Amino acid sequence: MADPAMSVTPYWELTFDADGDPDPGRRDRLLAETVDRGVRDLVFLSHGWNSDRSAATRLCNRFFEPFPELAPTAGLGYVGVVWPSMRFSDEPIPDFPRAVAAELPPRPVLDKDTRHALLETFPGRATVIDRLARLLDQQPRAEAELEEFGRLVRMLVEVVPPGPQALFAADTLAEGVPQDEPEILAGSAAAVCEEFAQALTHLESPGGAQEFTIPNPWDGAHELLRQGTYYAMKRRAGTVGERGLGRVVGQLAQAAPGVRVHLVGHSFGARLVSFALRGLPQGVRTVKSVTLLQGAFSHYAFATRLPHDARAGGVLQGQQNRVDGPLVCCYSSHDSALGTLYPLASRMAGDAQGVAAFDIGRTLGPKWGAMGHDGVQAVPGTASLKLAEALAKLPVKGCVNVDAAAVVRRGGPPAGAHSDICHRELARLVLAAGRIH
Repeated sequence: MADPAMSVTPYWELTFDADGDPDPGRRDRLLAETVDRGVRDLVFLSHGWNSDRSAATRLCNRFFEPFPELAPTAGLGYVGVVWPSMRFSDEPIPDFPRAVAAELPPRPVLDKDTRHALLETFPGRATVIDRLARLLDQQPRAEAELEEFGRLVRMLVEVVPPGPQALFAADTLAEGVPQDEPEILAGSAAAVCEEFAQALTHLESPGGAQEFTIPNPWDGAHELLRQGTYYAMKRRAGTVGERGLGRVVGQLAQAAPGVRVHLVGHSFGARLVSFALRGLPQGVRTVKSVTLLQGAFSHYAFATRLPHDARAGGVLQGQQNRVDGPLVCCYSSHDSALGTLYPLASRMAGDAQGVAAFDIGRTLGPKWGAMGHDGVQAVPGTASLKLAEALAKLPVKGCVNVDAAAVVRRGGPPAGAHSDICHRELARLVLAAGRIH
């Protein structure tokens, strides 16, 4: 049922745990009430990094707000997909409370909100989190402490976790072997911290002032912790998508076979809704559109073959064919989280090239790119459009890359415009993708 504070109705929330198991009461309510409420088109929105349910609900409220006016007779229903992820408090979300970095202590101190989010997201790791916080506060000069910090991050996020999550970290496969462990969790922590510190200095002084600044490796350590948690969130997103949302959409197809489903995901939520396609039961064709907003996963995830390795492909290759409509991928050059930090964090162990080998501020080569930086890659027939062109005429099938930089442009370092997604134009794009009038 609708929340009185929500901008739309009918609205339901689906909540999942880290292993993709849904809250059964919320799931059953959605399945039972969708037909009773006369819903013809049901739009699911999955958040990316959020520290609590209230933040996820606020995002749904803001994003869905234009829909009733844009499609007043469409018979729309709305679902917020809530799953256990987290956001560091220094990451700006335009127009949301506490989005101004000036309200937070200077990096690299671990502020109390981020520390609380870590405790909630990684239960049973309080001792590890306390030690990480102390090291960030003290900033010891010895390299050994940076290496200790790296070991603690690895322990926190569990590179090989128990349970089903271990199966969902990879975006690409090479001869059946997942390509999933980034260098930040396998190589020298001190070296990685230095690289992150250089990248952050550039992002905060893009005009060249960084040449006169000596980067603080503990700023890089703070970023290492952030990126380590993102690795865990990426893994969870795949788990919740395939084991959780995909199954629920299949159950909905049985309970309400005439309802058209539209999946929308932001950041790691884009990965979640993409993996939901892999979790659909055989024969389900109720998903009529997928819209990925600043997707924080490999732009090769849907590829049959990787340009740099003909033996490898994406873990979601061919899954776009399960959509009875287009798979639309929005990207923006103003997203520094995905344009600089994501490819830096995603380099695999054994790659000798570091930040110094690249022009920081541009992508670190196509091998490590993200969906939200340059769209779906290596999928034949993918269309590429500017946002205005897509709103004028959108293909009705296949992968479509949409340059949304005209509206996705607000936000400061370190994430840039990564979370700047609540725009009327993007709501129109979701409706266009779903052929909703």
